[in-house]
Amino acid sequence: MTLDNNPETNAQKTGGLTKGKAQEQSIFSKSTIVAIIGIAVVIVILLVVGFTQNMPGQGSVIPAQTCAEKTLTYINNNIVSHGTSVTLTSVTENRGIYEMKIAYQGNGMTIYTTRDCSSLFTSIIDMNAAAGSGTSPAAPPIKTERPVVDLYSMAFCPYGTQAENAMKPVAALLGSKADIRVRYITTTTGNTVASVWSLHGTSEAKEDLRQICIIKKNPEKFWAYLGQFNDACYPQYQNASLLDACWKNVTVAVGIDSKIIETCASGEEGLALLKADEALSNKDGASSSPTLIINGQEYRGTRTPDAYKQAICDRFVTPPAECSTILPPVSGTAVSGGGG
Repeated sequence: MTLDNNPETNAQKTGGLTKGKAQEQSIFSKSTIVAIIGIAVVIVILLVVGFTQNMPGQGSVIPAQTCAEKTLTYINNNIVSHGTSVTLTSVTENRGIYEMKIAYQGNGMTIYTTRDCSSLFTSIIDMNAAAGSGTSPAAPPIKTERPVVDLYSMAFCPYGTQAENAMKPVAALLGSKADIRVRYITTTTGNTVASVWSLHGTSEAKEDLRQICIIKKNPEKFWAYLGQFNDACYPQYQNASLLDACWKNVTVAVGIDSKIIETCASGEEGLALLKADEALSNKDGASSSPTLIINGQEYRGTRTPDAYKQAICDRFVTPPAECSTILPPVSGTAVSGGGG
């Protein structure tokens, strides 16, 4: 299970790339963890501020069952999709913390809290493990004449949109020399648009479909649309009426026919495009937003325009002159974190 992309700790001298699928931290395959992976990654994101501001676990001990009830209430009110809920299977004390086994949409996972019930996390690292049991060194970079760059994201994932904003100037610089595109992490359970599942709800699934249709119908205008959409519309994604007006205003601003996009996004064409991205995300092991794959290798370095540019340039057999350009940071872009 990919919970956090941890770019700072995983970057290697070879440009921060590891070969093959993203490392998984669960016994479940991607097909069975899609519904629950969002819970784990969002828990990490929501609680990281608390960990950095206060030392966790220093308050008064709360009974295990009381803490479990509080934890489930928090998850159900703040994390899972509306109309769904997590249920408790068991709670025990283990090595000075509470271990809770929970179930979500037929799938199980384990989470942990401090005994004062102030902090919640999704895994334990055994620092007493034998030396040398860490991750393998990064594989040598795969070089090609024209690198293939796939940025897997979700339309309303906060870290995903920041990664997209960081990639936008890179696409402008290297888009004629490398195949750079955004792909979408979704699950489709049927043959209709209504069967598309996305972590942040139905509105995200619809926007994923619109964006993938813009890539198909107006590829030369996609990055302009994406930049303006992320700036103006993403902050309003929980308000359906404002969101609908906003994305249409952006299409007008960049010269895209919104009716053509709506027809594509609401029909078989958009669904087929999204299914193709789903198949690729399965192949690449991209279950966490954002995940960047360059020439089949996962990039795990910092998420800034210049870091992205350099990672791609390192994958050219002969780097183009544009690789000497220094790209400035993008305001508000996170250098780490992930999972939607």
